[in-house]
Amino acid sequence: MSPINFLLGKYIKRPKVIRDAGFTMAELLVASIMAVLVITPILGFMVNLLNTDRQEQAKASSEQEIQSAMDYITRDLQQAIYIYDAVGIDAIKAELPSPTATDRAPVLVFWKREFLSDVLTAADNTKDDTFVYSLVAYYLIKDNSNTWSNAARIVRWQIRDGVGVTTGVDCPGYDGKYVSGYCPSSGYAPFSLEGVGTIEQKMNKWKRLSSYTYKDKDDNEATQIVNLPSSVVLTDYIDQTTTTNGAPGEEACVTGKKVTPASFTGRTTSEMTSFYACVDIVRNSAQVFLRGNALARVENSNIDYSSDKNNYFPTTTVRVEGRGSLFTE
Repeated sequence: MSPINFLLGKYIKRPKVIRDAGFTMAELLVASIMAVLVITPILGFMVNLLNTDRQEQAKASSEQEIQSAMDYITRDLQQAIYIYDAVGIDAIKAELPSPTATDRAPVLVFWKREFLSDVLTAADNTKDDTFVYSLVAYYLIKDNSNTWSNAARIVRWQIRDGVGVTTGVDCPGYDGKYVSGYCPSSGYAPFSLEGVGTIEQKMNKWKRLSSYTYKDKDDNEATQIVNLPSSVVLTDYIDQTTTTNGAPGEEACVTGKKVTPASFTGRTTSEMTSFYACVDIVRNSAQVFLRGNALARVENSNIDYSSDKNNYFPTTTVRVEGRGSLFTE
């Protein structure tokens, strides 16, 4: 018999019903239940671990940003030559941006002597440094902007004098010549210490440049209205909780008077204690208080301050004395 016939014979004689190996329905059901019992706790643990990591990252980010913002404000204030208290801000509020806006309030407003490096050209064609006066304002804002968080934020606004020279460029609205690229900021006007009165009285009389006249193409006089520069956001995720909703009370001022001004009462920010200052105009100093809101980074609602979640609300404070000063007769 040939090998082919032998194999064909074996194939024909094989069992017609071959039992396939596999799992029964009962076995599959038991295995599924066991898998659920094992995997569910592991998934819950992983979700909790990821949430905890997200929360810790939010806390760390808020702490870093709050401290960085305070460091920036500190360096700014160290150049101050005059810091307005609440009475002073009330006196010049019409000269500041958005004086009637109800969603913001100025907390720190001060004049500083700002250092500018390598601006003036010397006789030997080298570059010299110089100083100019600037008016700076820090605002606390709580609005419904989609660009920023549901918490509050701090913005910084500034106008600066130009760098005057004998021969230079003209700057619209200002007399004299200036270094190219260093015209006065739109709306800038110098303060005046002339006349009778205290430094406080004189600084509270400051008026910005609101308009100026010029010659049009037909040599006729025309008036140009001056728009103030825009502000820049310093930091977001500042606590928006009001005292009505459980925000911590303000610390007492050791020296000076608290800002914000009385005339800003009733604004969105007037009951917030997350950004305020105690200003001493005699010592030219300010103690600044700042509180962040890390909870707003991980939640969309229920982000108000509460004592059992105070670790989500990092705080910092600093007392700064301006290095400059003003004198008057």
